[in-house]
Amino acid sequence: MSKPLQYAYVAAFGGVLLGLAGWSLKAFPSFAAAEGTTVLNGKLAHAFEGHYDDQFPIKRLGTNLWAALDYALFDEGRPGVVIGKDGWLYTDEEFKPAPSQTQLDDNWALVRGVQQELERRGVKLVLAIIPAKARIYPEYIGKEQPAQLHVGLYDEFLQRARQAGMAAPKLLDTLEQAKNNGQVFLRTDTHWTPLGAEAVAQRLAQSIREGQNLDLPQQTFITDASKAAPHKGDLLTFLPLDPLFSELLPAPDQLQARQTHPAEDNAAAGGDLFGDSAEPQVALVGTSYSANPHWNFAGALKQALSTDLINYAKEGKGPLEPMLELLKDPGFQRKPPRLLVWEFPERYLPMHSDLSQFDANWLAQLRAAGNRDERLAANPPGLTAAH
Repeated sequence: MSKPLQYAYVAAFGGVLLGLAGWSLKAFPSFAAAEGTTVLNGKLAHAFEGHYDDQFPIKRLGTNLWAALDYALFDEGRPGVVIGKDGWLYTDEEFKPAPSQTQLDDNWALVRGVQQELERRGVKLVLAIIPAKARIYPEYIGKEQPAQLHVGLYDEFLQRARQAGMAAPKLLDTLEQAKNNGQVFLRTDTHWTPLGAEAVAQRLAQSIREGQNLDLPQQTFITDASKAAPHKGDLLTFLPLDPLFSELLPAPDQLQARQTHPAEDNAAAGGDLFGDSAEPQVALVGTSYSANPHWNFAGALKQALSTDLINYAKEGKGPLEPMLELLKDPGFQRKPPRLLVWEFPERYLPMHSDLSQFDANWLAQLRAAGNRDERLAANPPGLTAAH
């Protein structure tokens, strides 16, 4: 390479570096340290590092470009999402194989242990097993198929529950029928729509009225629907195309939110609205399917049952952790509800849950009680093998 070309190469490279350095300085004016952030303990440097990392334009460009190539050329996103057809997205938790059968059996033993604990406290349990979105909408699944474990998971879960004597209506049929009336799962979200939640609530209420001998305090509820608005589903977070390639993203869902509230004529009905007789005797526990007000599952269940309820469901913790927290709740221990609806998406049965916050001995006792009862159900006393 001649001297002039060498000089030109160095100058061009230096110019690119200076340009990138100048571009990166755009992050400085927008930085504002939180109150209490000091230099001495390193918090200021750490805070600026995080801000700079978020604002650095080259990082955003690289992230968006790589995600766009994966999505456009290979129909792939980041771990957490499975790309389907026609803009449909699925959580990869409905597709991944389980680490082992042991995890499923351990979780089931815990479910059985919870059942025994509730029976001991006089609480009637209704298990609401929510079918996977991929099971309800298999027609939009793309090249990636669910692992063999998931193929028969719902039927296995339902069969185990019924053999254990649990009230567990078949919600798969309910949601498949409700598909004829509209969308029951969101296209770009893990969760169901308010229509799907309402269909399940009505089926659960029917099952409770037919199978549970309960005289619950009656209350009338009314549901209002808002105007449909764009909803950015949680699965879109696994497609980091925004803002440079946002036009490649699937179109947002249209979500018509619903709000359920007591009817105004409840007070005129002569009920003791603030006395012990009107205290909710039904509770709901579960995942974000129940906790997130966007889907209005708790409201739909109140209206379908014509009775108030307490919602103990939590987001981001799966179905096991909120239930175990509820069993340890002093208020629940002091005055448990007469009926407890446990919303439990099928995909969580073979999944690992972080239960490290709970006493290991207590969990072991619950599992042991569940396993013991499972063995008794499989081998009822008095039945012996023929010789």
